[in-house]
Amino acid sequence: MIIKPPRILALALAAIGVAGLQTSAHAASAASGDWWHPKAGVTWQWQLSGKIDTSVKADVYDVDLFDTPASTVSALHGMGRKVVCYIDIGAAEQGRPDFADFPKSILGNKVDGWPQERWVDIRQIDVLKRIWSARLDRCKAKGFDGVEADLVDAYQQDSGFPVTAKHQLAFNRMLAQVAHQHGLAIGLKNDLDQIPQLVGDFDFAVNEQCAEYRECSSLTPFIKAGKPVFHAEYSLALSKFCPESKRLGLSSIKKTLDLTAKRETCPA
Repeated sequence: MIIKPPRILALALAAIGVAGLQTSAHAASAASGDWWHPKAGVTWQWQLSGKIDTSVKADVYDVDLFDTPASTVSALHGMGRKVVCYIDIGAAEQGRPDFADFPKSILGNKVDGWPQERWVDIRQIDVLKRIWSARLDRCKAKGFDGVEADLVDAYQQDSGFPVTAKHQLAFNRMLAQVAHQHGLAIGLKNDLDQIPQLVGDFDFAVNEQCAEYRECSSLTPFIKAGKPVFHAEYSLALSKFCPESKRLGLSSIKKTLDLTAKRETCPA
């Protein structure tokens, strides 16, 4: 048996204590539901490129985790906004500061249209949970209220791995559980087919082009649960999707594909 000197032992116990406190705090947060619970109908802005324009009149801002400084989050809070951090977790993006944390063994095919991104093997849930948790630590430290997890429908894509719907449900529920442990709300991105199974785990939905593909009615479980659906279209005119959006209760905007600050909203 190795007997540690008192100072080393004290430091080790202190480290364990800090980790234990963090774990306890996360567990308490999850148990109490102590995170932001957005209500259906709130307005939103989605900007993932360019300097964040804080003058846009929207209740919720969805911006990039890595590129957005804490000072911007704080400024938005000062104006009464809630702020969501965008994180691509279903794929690994070259150029992100933690790209090297993704083992090469879990990197799959390139994401269609995004050659710098590789699908990841979501069956390796423990590996990805560690990366996800570290990213949420950063999200929480910057003061964000919630998180948008992108590319969470690998089971419907050519990811390079034999991923099933069951694998996807387990992965997506892990994302929600860890987000809540961090005291963060979380949105389900697209993945329409699994909404009935996941609406209880997620706090809002984020959707692209449901009007163009005539799928918006699939999002009604979130609205019926009192949770917002943050919806964006790219090519349709406002007149083509706003009437249905209003009928369904979606929070809809029109954006450009580069997701700069430019934004069009449905008429009041």
